[in-house]
Amino acid sequence: MSVRMTGEIEEQPKIQRLSESVVNRIAAGEVIQRPVSAVKELVENSLDAGSTSINLSIKDGGLKLIQVSDDGHGIRHEDLPILCERHTTSKLSAFEDLQSIKSMGFRGEALASMTYVAHVTVTTITKGQLHGYRVSYRDGVMEHEPRPCAAVKGTQIMVENLFYNMAARKKTLQNSSDDYSKIVDVVSRFAIHHTNVSFSCRKHGAVKADVHTMATSSRLDSIRTVYGVSAARNLVEVEASDNDPSSSVFEMNGYVSNANYAAKKITMVLFINDRLVEWSALKRAIEIVYAATLPKASKPFIYISIVLPPENIDVNVHPTKREVSLLNQEVIIEKIQSVIESTLRSSNEARTFQDQTAGQSSISRIDKSKEDNLSPTPSGSRAPKVPVNKFIRTDSLDPAGRLHAYMQVMPSGQLEKNVTLSAVRSSVRQRRSLKDSIELTSVEELLEEINKTYDPGMLDIVKHCTYVGMADDVFALLQHKTHLYLANVVNLSKELMYQQVLSRFGHFNAIQLSDPAPVKDLIILALKEEDLDSESNDDDTFKEKIAEMNTDLLKQKAAMLEEYFGINIDDHEISLDFL
Repeated sequence: MSVRMTGEIEEQPKIQRLSESVVNRIAAGEVIQRPVSAVKELVENSLDAGSTSINLSIKDGGLKLIQVSDDGHGIRHEDLPILCERHTTSKLSAFEDLQSIKSMGFRGEALASMTYVAHVTVTTITKGQLHGYRVSYRDGVMEHEPRPCAAVKGTQIMVENLFYNMAARKKTLQNSSDDYSKIVDVVSRFAIHHTNVSFSCRKHGAVKADVHTMATSSRLDSIRTVYGVSAARNLVEVEASDNDPSSSVFEMNGYVSNANYAAKKITMVLFINDRLVEWSALKRAIEIVYAATLPKASKPFIYISIVLPPENIDVNVHPTKREVSLLNQEVIIEKIQSVIESTLRSSNEARTFQDQTAGQSSISRIDKSKEDNLSPTPSGSRAPKVPVNKFIRTDSLDPAGRLHAYMQVMPSGQLEKNVTLSAVRSSVRQRRSLKDSIELTSVEELLEEINKTYDPGMLDIVKHCTYVGMADDVFALLQHKTHLYLANVVNLSKELMYQQVLSRFGHFNAIQLSDPAPVKDLIILALKEEDLDSESNDDDTFKEKIAEMNTDLLKQKAAMLEEYFGINIDDHEISLDFL
């Protein structure tokens, strides 16, 4: 007991037994965490039923409706009364059965949990029956006796109004598109592993399915159907095994992406004894291999299937069966990591780059190469042999190897419309010449400093380099002669722009915008770009004041901006136009 300062005696809280309905609802919230959890459980039940076709229909991301239909062996009429009670299952009868279990379901909680947080309707028919049965469940029990009905082979389960009695959970799951994409992802993973089963997943009422696969014997065909041609084309097969009881006993086979595969995020599909699971330790180990072997920006595609004796795996470590625990898992990870590393190193010897065509210049280059191949070599002469280490990918003098070659060429008809712009540019050039002396000594001093400190070798590289492509969001690959360089595009662009402004100070060519740009809006955009995390209204008001102050300042300096940079600030609409 505890005593308050007033002298009153406060009783300790009494331990009480929770009601069965509260216990069941708490357990349901752990098993069915979101719609995709229910989909995974239902698909696994269909696979355990020996189905060869599984079709899903989803409405509002699964919150309104999840309908899973299969052509499995169905559910016996006498089993329907206890179908949705907790811990009722046909997969095991004793705890020792977990040591040799091969089915995906075994806990007997999935359907029961759904009935506590949704309205569940089951329609089923077994082999030899003349008609099927339909029954609805709520809180683990039947709402009515099974009613005879017409049915096709197998079972159809409808889960409606998911989390109708869990307001907080439902509010956090209002983004239906996000939940539907998770469901599509899970179904896609099942589809590429269970190649003997056809899968279909679509939004309720939609004509076209977002996942549609047919039963096939080729896993690569399934990957091509689900994840696209690019993924299937750039995969290499990996295999590993061990049969030493003292270390580990397992077999692994799968596909991993090679150096030519490019994606925005990593995709890892892992099945252990045909169960779709996550194994963060193995995922980290494989990511380390890719980071050390391939460029930093590469996000791999990984499909791995591991088979090991049932007694070496503990499947009962997670309420949703998402994780498992393996015997000697460190050894298994090390062997798989080693196999993938050696496979990647051998596949990294050949790289494929997409050729970037450049219109007329590239066509002329191709035609010229054809002519060179067709024309015979003069008798008595032999083409000079160039050493391999002197080969250059493209000639830096060829426009196809420079950035401006990839810009769109303006049609001749459109050029005639810009006569006014050409006249303005001509007048600017006549009024000022680049050879004229700069009146500001500060600009002269800055240019003199650049001329004294520039590196001739670096200048030659930038001037005569060939653009290869972007390595990631910051670095670009540039080739100069036989050397390949990584250039920080952000820093390089800033320095080049700074030197351009100094060298062309007061001599800028005319650029006419189709619509003048409002200065205030541009300043607000720049402020928001610098502070992406801020979302408060006070910050918006503060940004508005800063924009107004800077707009007034630019308005005052309009004459100087027009003289030095060729930027015209309109006094009436406060808009920006490059002369």
